[in-house]
Amino acid sequence: MIWDNKSMAHDGGQDSHFLEQPAARAGRIKHSVDADGLMERALRRARRRAFSDCSFLEPLRRLLQACEEEAYLSAFGRYALKLDITRSLTNLLRFDAAEDENPNILDRSIARPVFIMGLPRSGTTFLHTLLAQDNANAVPRAWQLMYPYPRRRRFLRADLRRAQVDFHLRLFRLMSPEVNALHPLSADTPQECSDITAQVFQSLRFDATYRIPSYQRWIATHDHAAAYRFHRRFLKHLDAQAPGRRWVLKCPDHVFALDAIRRIYPDADFVFVHRDPASVLASVVKLNEVLRRPFARVVDRKEIGEQVGDYWTDGASRMVAAASGDAGDILHLHYKDIVSAPMTAVSQLYERCGLELTPDARARMRTWLARMPRSEGGQNRYRLADFGLDAEMLRVRFARYMEAFGVQPELRAEERYPLQASHAL
Repeated sequence: MIWDNKSMAHDGGQDSHFLEQPAARAGRIKHSVDADGLMERALRRARRRAFSDCSFLEPLRRLLQACEEEAYLSAFGRYALKLDITRSLTNLLRFDAAEDENPNILDRSIARPVFIMGLPRSGTTFLHTLLAQDNANAVPRAWQLMYPYPRRRRFLRADLRRAQVDFHLRLFRLMSPEVNALHPLSADTPQECSDITAQVFQSLRFDATYRIPSYQRWIATHDHAAAYRFHRRFLKHLDAQAPGRRWVLKCPDHVFALDAIRRIYPDADFVFVHRDPASVLASVVKLNEVLRRPFARVVDRKEIGEQVGDYWTDGASRMVAAASGDAGDILHLHYKDIVSAPMTAVSQLYERCGLELTPDARARMRTWLARMPRSEGGQNRYRLADFGLDAEMLRVRFARYMEAFGVQPELRAEERYPLQASHAL
């Protein structure tokens, strides 16, 4: 056997009855994506006998079951899901092989990482990309997260990972043209950590692409420690390839795993970014719709609005709770301040996190800011009502969050700042 029930139920075995049955249930669904078959295929291709850690199997099977039974997958959605899982399994086996060759990888220290989080579409991507201009900061790039190691080929020595990822992204933009205005991506774009934890199938990012409420309910109550242990392992592999820098990481979903992150990274620094939830959710619901359309036969806007509203009401409450017990490791920044005086925000972050803002880093950041396209205004306007949401009701739901962090309502849901909407993510 490649894996057994003991390894699958490593967290105590309470769900072992679940683990033994999804394959049988999925078998009754035509064209199902089979976890066992994909794992066996990945092992054959990698010429390995087993995965070093099978703790990902339960999350994978829950994800697949939710996709089969709830996601209304299109033909492309089913193909993309299979491709995504195969790539992740291949990466896991590549890590195993690298650790066999160099066990010292796991001894690397990821010291004092900086985690940027908060409501999505609130300036976290802009801030993360600005910080990436400092060569002393390490940020995970899109191409690194998709392919952390180059393919092993006997005759072709060129590293084609960037070109391969750019090709995938261009293809997706052809299928979903609206996505570029909402969230432009390239192979070198600093990417969110949800793409790391997705590779052990314990990520909140799957909900952006698939309608999977049962998986989301499960992961909302699941301990995130295993996912962030893998997160640290992943960073060690990247760090071994380009050492000597401090990791700066970003993902809005970190707010749901703050306890686990503090356990895995006890010396981490945290940055919370705040913005008017009515402006935030107007953009989030539209992005979710655009991301889901290529993968699903049916997309329900009102359901997306309800899910996103509930999800981030919970997220905002978690930020309030975290700040009330703040031991001094959280820096609070506001969207309006970041976009109006970005270098002031950077200086505050560097001072709080013990980073050195060198003249070279400052100059590189200023150059990037000067070259960044300016907004022409109004190109992204989203109707909350299309998703069953109302700005004033959202502000009532988020009143505790807005009061706790001094968040002011924006004049309009599409209030314009001197940045492209895409850079305000």
